[in-house]
Amino acid sequence: MHVEQPVDRDAYRRAVGRFATGIAVVTTRLGGIDHVMTVNSFASVSLDPLLALFCAEKVARFHDAVLAAGVWGVSVLPDTAEDVSRFFAHRGRPLAGQLDGRPHHHGGLGVPLLDDALATLECRTAAVHDAGDHSIVVGAVVAVATPAEGSPLLYHEGRYRRLG
Repeated sequence: MHVEQPVDRDAYRRAVGRFATGIAVVTTRLGGIDHVMTVNSFASVSLDPLLALFCAEKVARFHDAVLAAGVWGVSVLPDTAEDVSRFFAHRGRPLAGQLDGRPHHHGGLGVPLLDDALATLECRTAAVHDAGDHSIVVGAVVAVATPAEGSPLLYHEGRYRRLG
């Protein structure tokens, strides 16, 4: 009989850290307040219908806000936006004014989108799946744009990276 051995969490983190990912911020608006969170767990799911997903840690305040709002936006970050990524990844920052000084607009669904993003999407939540300490949030894509040109900000082996 084969008995599976438990996988060391640190070894797992090192292994999956070798998969380079892009960086985006996911946004929502609830009760007149903009909520923003950095993610590297964003993916296109389907072309028919158009679906995208991101993963949100259940203990993050963004998690409950995005589930309650039912709509969200994605802004794919250019390689010049490491400071933006770091800021919106920081836990416990004040919600009020967090987008001040960062050029943005509110899309058709009312969610904030960054003006200098390489791409933006607006989504309506279509499904939420339990995934351990995270939820997988799947959205029907209702709007897309490519407002800026440039190279993407990447994350690999625990560090920000750039193409080239």
